[in-house]
Amino acid sequence: MSATRVPYIPNTDDDRRAMLEAIGVASEEELFADIPSAGRVRGLDLPPALSELELVQQLGKLADFNRTPGQMPSFLGAGAYRHFIPSVVNHVISRSEFATAYTPYQAEISQGTLQAAFEFQSMVCELTGMDVANAGMYDGASALAEACLMATSITGRRRIALLSTVHPNWQEVVKTYAYGRGLAVDVITSEESALTEEHACLAVQQPNFFGYLEDVASLGDSIHETGALYIAAVDPISLGMFKPPSDYGADIVVAEGQSLGWAPNFGGPNVGLFACRQQFIRNMPGRIVGRTTDAQGRIGYVLTLQTREQHIRRENATSNICTSQQLVALAATVYLATLGKTGVRRVAELCYHKANYAAARISEIPGYSLPLQGFFFKEFLVRCPLPPSELNRRLLDEGIIGGLDVSDLIDNGMLFCVTEMNTREEIDHLVAALGSVNG
Repeated sequence: MSATRVPYIPNTDDDRRAMLEAIGVASEEELFADIPSAGRVRGLDLPPALSELELVQQLGKLADFNRTPGQMPSFLGAGAYRHFIPSVVNHVISRSEFATAYTPYQAEISQGTLQAAFEFQSMVCELTGMDVANAGMYDGASALAEACLMATSITGRRRIALLSTVHPNWQEVVKTYAYGRGLAVDVITSEESALTEEHACLAVQQPNFFGYLEDVASLGDSIHETGALYIAAVDPISLGMFKPPSDYGADIVVAEGQSLGWAPNFGGPNVGLFACRQQFIRNMPGRIVGRTTDAQGRIGYVLTLQTREQHIRRENATSNICTSQQLVALAATVYLATLGKTGVRRVAELCYHKANYAAARISEIPGYSLPLQGFFFKEFLVRCPLPPSELNRRLLDEGIIGGLDVSDLIDNGMLFCVTEMNTREEIDHLVAALGSVNG
């Protein structure tokens, strides 16, 4: 077979001629005559065409140049995390019955899909201690934004408050959502008494963006004194060893579910966890799967609540989101079912102890310090003697993926993340590399 005859584009010359005749033009030039010539691409400087076999071989050679986190120690986190994924997770989600990353629209015809979503909701409630959970959101950031909008609908207030230690990118997502509704967003510190009776909510991240634990109990008391709602954005892995948000008075809980059985994947797709107290169920965005029985008494699963304007009267809609990121939610469900309570707690403990070991070792290196006080989970902030961008270049030469440069937030600050995936040898290698590039 000639390599130049492989049909990457299925339309033949005859197909193109037929299409041109059907729309009444004589040539492609005539079809695109309205486009100025300066804006047209007259041809691409491409190498000769390859067969599929040759193309796969060529891409394989190029891929061999890549160095991945699986091949190099990585200490990068800040919202997307490397955790061990049991092999059963990929085995289950690779089944053809579940091969969709998006919302199953005529969902009732697939009882297995609905049951998986029901189990996902149940596990989110167990993790967070909340009464009800939906079938998932786009990601953690959009879940937080939807929670803030939900709080304004419940309270009738038009100001949103975010603690300054919430992930900066998540803050921007909230502001973007709020802008379209004409809502005000205030970013406050925990030391301020800035929450007023004009605020619908205060959103707190636990652990916060820098990995440290907030005083969530006292924050909850002050929030409820003003009549506002308490929104907690949590790391689901941390709930294996820390109190669930229900214990410190959270009204709405959101989380990024990527760490539950899903690889970072260059930024997505992810799944947002969303749970709340029972009295707010009809204000919740997204969709909720319920369990019932049919006329013969058999268990069946249905979409119990759908609060998008596509499904109900527009004036009653709480949100325009109708997705559940079903494939990622399924991965989280299988992950949690596989590990169980004991397994999730063990993962959390490994993250905590390894991160504290790494922080202690790094703080002993001359020129490095931990500028924040308090307890942290799996991430911690380090002030470095050199710009973090320069340090990361040097670490990469040592075969290490360093932390996140947060110099825009703290002078020469780098945010390191350590999970159960990092061995003692990798941590010691990082410490030695940081010491060798000091100054």
